Formats: sequence, C-alpha cells, structure tokens
Amino acid sequence: MRETIAVAERHDLEAVLRTALDDLCRLGVTGAQGQVHAGGRDVVAWAGAGMPAAGRFRIGGATAAFTAAVVLQLAAEGRLSLDDEVAALLPGVLTDPRVTVRHLLQHTSGLPDYIGALAGGPRLAHHDPEALVALRHGPAAVPGTQWTYSHTDYVLAGLVVLAVTGRSWAEQVRNRIARPLGLRDTYFPYDHPSLPRSSARAYQQLVPGGPLLDVTELNPTALDAAGGLVSTTADLTRFWCALRRGELLGPDALAELDRTVPAGPYQDVRAGLGFGLGAFRVPTAGGGFWSHPGDVPGTATCNGVSDDGSRSVVLYRTTTPADPMLRAELDARALRLVEDLLALD
Repeated sequence: MRETIAVAERHDLEAVLRTALDDLCRLGVTGAQGQVHAGGRDVVAWAGAGMPAAGRFRIGGATAAFTAAVVLQLAAEGRLSLDDEVAALLPGVLTDPRVTVRHLLQHTSGLPDYIGALAGGPRLAHHDPEALVALRHGPAAVPGTQWTYSHTDYVLAGLVVLAVTGRSWAEQVRNRIARPLGLRDTYFPYDHPSLPRSSARAYQQLVPGGPLLDVTELNPTALDAAGGLVSTTADLTRFWCALRRGELLGPDALAELDRTVPAGPYQDVRAGLGFGLGAFRVPTAGGGFWSHPGDVPGTATCNGVSDDGSRSVVLYRTTTPADPMLRAELDARALRLVEDLLALD
C-alpha cells in the first residue's frame, strides 16, 4: 500500500513538473529543466530544445546561499562575529565602520550595487572583487535601516572569507560544502568562460521581437561570491535539503539564517516576503519555504526548500526575453511551480 502511494505521488510530481515546463516553453523559453526531491526520491523533467538530462548551468544569485553558509560556519567556529565591522576586516576596501558582516548577509548594508556599472561591458573580461566593490554607484543608505538587494554585499562577504581564512570563498565552498555533500558539479569557474559541452545554451533577447543571442560564454569573475557558481539541479536540491536539515549549520547558526527582515522592494512578487542571511522566506497559505533565485544573462533559476529539508525543488530556464512583462510572467509561473510541488502531499 505504501509503495502504491509513493508511485502515485511520483506521478503527480512528474505531471505538475512537466506541465509547468511546457508552459514556460509555450511562453517563449527555448528550454527548461526541473528537479524535485521528496520522500527520498528524485523526479527530473525537461522540455524544449537542447536540454540535457543533467546539464550544468550558472546559478547566479543562488550563489549567495553558499557564501552565507560559509560565513555562518566561520561565525560558529568563532573565527568571526556577525557583528564584526567589515571595515576592520577589510581595511582599505571599505571605510564605513557602521557596516557589519550581518548587514552584508542580510542586504541591509546600505551599500549601492555595482552591477549596473557592468551593463554593456565585455562579457569575457576579468574582474577583481576589490575592483567590483569600487564600481558601486547610486545613493547609499544608513546601514541597518532598509533592505536593498546589492551584489556588492556578497562580493564583500567573499573578501571577508578570504581575510579570515586565507583562502578564497570559492575554495571554502568547495571544501566545506561541495566535497562533504558530494556536489561534484558545483564549482566556481574563475576566468573560464565556457560551460561543459553537455550544458544547455543560454539565450538573451535585447529588444522585444528581436533575435535570441547566444550568451552562454561569460566570465564569472564579474559576479564572484554574489553569483558566480555553476551547478546542476541535482546538486542544488541536495544542497538546499542539507542546509535545512542542519548538515551544514548547527541550530544556532540556522537560527541566525532564519532571522528575516522584510524584503520591501519585492512585496509585489509575494506579500510578506522576507530575507534572512542568504535566503528568502516565501510565505504561503501552508506556512512558507526558503529560496534564493538567480539570474545571469540567458539563464534564470528558481528554487525552494521546506523548513525541515524533506522537500526541495530546483528549476532553470535558458532564455532571457527583452519584454519585462514576459520576464515577470515567467518568474511568476516558476514560483508557482515551486510552491505547488512543495505543497503536494
């Protein structure tokens, strides 16, 4: 009887997943893949052209969850404090003594984002993290007073890891997360701009109705600890489950991660959306789940994990349309898919 129920649930997961992936392709995405981990089982599906069964892709902002986990581990080891002044840890890189490590992980530093300064620049150029931080532009806010998503925060967090350990954030992710969890396809490519041949191509549209341009090649140093990782749906579902199950963080560190502040600018995505240390808390009628989406040119990923880590979902698509309304529609459909799959009993 239990096996019959498990098989029925698997079919439900597959049906919901395949329907959503087909929806994304009908909306104009060239390809999409999703993976669900539930009840000790994994369900994988894909749709569209050129989608490999287990291809690697750039995870963009979801990298922040890995970076935050490393910093939280270091805090638990007593090698830093979340309330340490970043200026003291990184003299010459940041001068404002009010910004703390917690502010970086929580996106309440008030530091402007550098990412706009890179728009239109060469995609294959190398960028040092200190140079990225120096590119930040726009109005600053008093640290701790408002939430604003800023790639600058996590590039600085990566530099903090280097300052405290003597090793790069990418090495620490490999040694502390990827290797212990067996995430063989999760890595930072440094200056290598290409993905393995088995990966799907990424496409971006510059103007509505215009051609889709292949933007697969990208130097990830432009994103660094804020968005430079490559991974797979299998590795990411494993990571999210391990994070929530306490395999990476102890109870105290996980409690710090779970202390959220309102993600004010994103309330149109989901009312009540909050941000902890490296992950969004997405409220739902059934309670909520944890997530960190990611976007790079030509690729977007959406994901979610239950509080106890028993279920996780990872989805990615390989097209960035020029129409902002269409992008919003694609994001909404992906988020609804994650919510639906996590809610299935």
